[in-house]
Amino acid sequence: MLGDFRRELASLFEQRVRELYDLGHIAIVEIPPRRDLGDLALPGALQLARELKRNPREIGEEIAADFPRPDWVSEIKVQGAGFLNVYLDRGRVAAGILSAPLLDAGDRDEKIIVEHTNINPNKAAHIGHLRNAVLGDVLARVLRSLGHQVEVQNYIDDTGVQLADVIVGFLDLRGLSAAEIAALDEPFDFYCWDLYSEVGRWYEEDDARLGYRRQTLRELEHDEGERAEIGHLVAQRIVKRHLETMARLGISYDLLTHESAILGREFFTRAFEQLRERQAIRREEQGKNAGCWVMPLAESEEFAGLEDPDKVIVRSDGTATYVGKDIAYQMWKFGLLGRDFGYRLWEETGLWQTVADDGAEHPPFGTADRVINVIDARQSYLQKVVRVGLERLGFDTQAERSIHFAYEMVSLSTAAARQLGFLTEDDDDEAGGLEMSGRKGIGVKADDLLDQLVDKSREEILARNRELAGPQLEELAVEISTAALRFFMAKATTTRVIAFDFDEALNFEGESGPYLLYSLVRVGNIWRRLAEEGLEAEITPDQVAALPAELWQDDLWDLVYAVAQTGGRVRAAGETLELSLVARHALDLAQKLNALYHKHPILQESDEQMRAVRLATTHVFAAGMRTLCDLLGLPTPERM
Repeated sequence: MLGDFRRELASLFEQRVRELYDLGHIAIVEIPPRRDLGDLALPGALQLARELKRNPREIGEEIAADFPRPDWVSEIKVQGAGFLNVYLDRGRVAAGILSAPLLDAGDRDEKIIVEHTNINPNKAAHIGHLRNAVLGDVLARVLRSLGHQVEVQNYIDDTGVQLADVIVGFLDLRGLSAAEIAALDEPFDFYCWDLYSEVGRWYEEDDARLGYRRQTLRELEHDEGERAEIGHLVAQRIVKRHLETMARLGISYDLLTHESAILGREFFTRAFEQLRERQAIRREEQGKNAGCWVMPLAESEEFAGLEDPDKVIVRSDGTATYVGKDIAYQMWKFGLLGRDFGYRLWEETGLWQTVADDGAEHPPFGTADRVINVIDARQSYLQKVVRVGLERLGFDTQAERSIHFAYEMVSLSTAAARQLGFLTEDDDDEAGGLEMSGRKGIGVKADDLLDQLVDKSREEILARNRELAGPQLEELAVEISTAALRFFMAKATTTRVIAFDFDEALNFEGESGPYLLYSLVRVGNIWRRLAEEGLEAEITPDQVAALPAELWQDDLWDLVYAVAQTGGRVRAAGETLELSLVARHALDLAQKLNALYHKHPILQESDEQMRAVRLATTHVFAAGMRTLCDLLGLPTPERM
């Protein structure tokens, strides 16, 4: 809303400048530093003073005279050196918030592929995967709210080293058959979690055993033999568990892209041919990379200073590296390969998956205008290689539109590490938290973490409301735990390593998801009590617009004005990919509401119009907070 106001004011200002001075001018509309200076400010007179060689205050007075005033503007003053300070009609702005969506999607034809989660199908999802998935999901929600066509993909590396090691564990370490593996009880991904770390130790005892890994990788890549068959079985079971884990947080996907389908449809073969034809890669005849096809990167500025910048694309045994397959995948995302996957529904749900055969009739996938890969910051080098690969193939525009959404890792706070049994009370504090290591088996399974959050949420609820019980209690505990986890992952900037802490995430009075939910529940309780007292709990936009201007006290207006800025904050988050802007804005609204709660009581207010202004403020707040909770993926319970 405020963005629309700023654009209209800029246009009107530019029109006045043309009329008065026959000059082209690009107007700037600012938010003043103090409330007494208005709600919006135009500093254009100061800029024009240099060109017109006149006093800026006089120019401002000329422009303000007969300045066309929209109905949402109550007053325009020329102040200071020549600023046009604009005061909004508070009632009309509040009414506008209640009468139309806060987010104007607009008309955008751009299609964006957002790839996120991307968990290797070798073991249970862990806490780090939750940050990836939450950030990816919030990003997709924000981009959709801005009107973009968004396709969410989850890449399944079902031919990689991690899956190969689990297969080795089943076949060569445990000696299990495919039937015995299929018969293992759930949670299957938990079983594989322990097996994966055990295989790592088994390799260390005798590095000759790594030959089993190499054999498994070859069979997976060529989709032949017992190891490939077991790979399909293991990947299918683990991906199913991953999807169930993410569904607990309201996270879903449009397409599962299997690496095996990239190989089976010969995407990499096609990409490799193009890379070779363009001389973007070369075959090394000697040295440590003898027999490999590599992409030389020493002359690229992005890789300056690296000791060994060249990247292997095809190993000496003929197998493709991860980055080689990812270049092919990125080309397909932009519709640059000239071929497509086959597709089939995943277990007859609304989710689609890629297959190596022709598949079934399907919706269109791929052919994006922009691609955003949500991958942790440690993968920055490989993402740069993918972009360089596109550039060397001549796809400069697509390389520029290949965006790495990088984020830092998640550790555990010392308190959380103790609560989860990784540290005892006698252990020294871990500076910055306990780091995870999948190979060593040190990590927090996502489902274990979510279960703990549900248990602790239940305890918090019962401490405040002993009357809740049964399904209602359980549903609320799940909602609060979901809000706690999602907000915790979204509120920090992506450049920060975050240490997860249960108390911080679940603090009903702190910077947390439950705090946001409680602010919404608080206004809902006000409305219920008004209804119980026979007072009006609802208010229409027309009624709000008609309320006397003098009743809109500054602190009430500050909350309304903040809600009016929601669209701009969301747009900035989408443009900069800094999703914490959305989370921090939601926190700001909640803090403003709670600061007003005791200062401006509604039930006790005897003046009907004053009560109506305060009631309208709560409805404006609720409109803003529900919008932001939807973007953040937070449930909005009616009671807490």
